[in-house]
Amino acid sequence: MLTIKEVEHIAELARLELTEKEKEMFLGQLSAILDYVEKLNKVNTDGVEETSQVTGLINAIREDKEGEASKELINDILDNAPDKEEGLFRVKSVFE
Repeated sequence: MLTIKEVEHIAELARLELTEKEKEMFLGQLSAILDYVEKLNKVNTDGVEETSQVTGLINAIREDKEGEASKELINDILDNAPDKEEGLFRVKSVFE
């Protein structure tokens, strides 16, 4: 079971401002989640292979191809850009 202090710490990390009522509510909810995770940790998974994908699908991404229709679309989109240069969107620099 979590403490109110731990809920406040989690809220601070998430940059959330919680009311006292919300702190109480999340105390119960987060504690229930952690209790469930603890149950899962007790399950014997010896001999069970790790799974990152279960559908059996292999990369379904197609190669990008530029065609006449896409050039037209790009030009239409760029026509609405507030600032463009050499066929590209021009944006403010992020790094100095």
